[in-house]
Amino acid sequence: MDYIREFDIKLEKEMFYAGECLSGFVILDTIENFKLRAIRVVLRGKAHTEWKVMVSGERRTVKDDQYFIDDRAMIWGKDKADGNVQILPRGLHKFPFRFQLPESNLPYSFESKCGTIRYYIKVTVDIPYASPPQGMKYFTIIGPHIDCMDDIYLKPIMGERRRPRFSLCWDRRRVTLRTKLDRSAYVCGESLRVKADIDNQSDEEARLKLRLVQYVEYYIDRGVLGVSKEVSHTIFEYRGAPVNPHTRSKWDSQQNLVVPTMPPTLIGVCRLIQLYYVLKVSVELEKSGEDLHMHFPITIATVPFRIPNSNQQPVIQYEVACDHAEGGMYIGPEFQLGQVYDGSVENGDAIVLYRPVYASVINQGT
Repeated sequence: MDYIREFDIKLEKEMFYAGECLSGFVILDTIENFKLRAIRVVLRGKAHTEWKVMVSGERRTVKDDQYFIDDRAMIWGKDKADGNVQILPRGLHKFPFRFQLPESNLPYSFESKCGTIRYYIKVTVDIPYASPPQGMKYFTIIGPHIDCMDDIYLKPIMGERRRPRFSLCWDRRRVTLRTKLDRSAYVCGESLRVKADIDNQSDEEARLKLRLVQYVEYYIDRGVLGVSKEVSHTIFEYRGAPVNPHTRSKWDSQQNLVVPTMPPTLIGVCRLIQLYYVLKVSVELEKSGEDLHMHFPITIATVPFRIPNSNQQPVIQYEVACDHAEGGMYIGPEFQLGQVYDGSVENGDAIVLYRPVYASVINQGT
């Protein structure tokens, strides 16, 4: 509208935790007086899944929504029209608003092609006899609350696998892999602590191989028959030095396996999206290929490990997810400015209006 010079939404910060107070203000800069019935603010958080399926030979779109927050407030005017409409004088106006985020575990903000979890403020300026201007401001939720110091994550995890070779010298022909994880939960930026022991009594050269894999499951509820989709991505891969035949080698990850920034584990919090990680450990034999597989569930947390009674505590920073993890390889076209966007990460010329961020540590408390 010609008499509104500026209409904007400002928040006190860009990311929030469950239970915090979200506050900000609506900016209206007008060049003349005009009638204004109300200014309404909506706080909303919801998950959305959507993709195409084949039904009777036709491609159809299926989708589902789940709401976590749906709160409303009026920061100007009256809820019911009584015939008396106030006049907003010209000039710069700031209308404050405030919402209390629920204490319950809120799923984090998330962007992908198949599903999203978005939180936003929507403002509607209700002007009589005119199309109401609307504005939206997206923000990030950091969650759910997963603490690396919980007892369930501090217990070491161990595994052992043996591969006997059919031979007259049975005991001298086998390969044994022993693996130990100091703990099972990590915040992005921390180093994964893994120890491995390979006893290679075979006639082949052997190597230790580790892969951290991200699994994401998307769901759409369609009554009795729902639909689902699963994707997986290798976050990082490590191949150790060769272990010669009839030798034994021990390996300690030390600071070599740093967890990149990516979405935390999400299980049982969102009905439409589940996300989890698995560390796959195996031995790669020169002729026989991979063998002695072990799978360890790894929890990506939001509260880092702290050394008890230490003055050095990890420092949290917030970063976008790495571009090879689900949640980091896609930007919604509505968050692009300046060009048509096809969803590929190679296209870097557009201005990105919004991307969710995730907790990562600067100083590692391992």
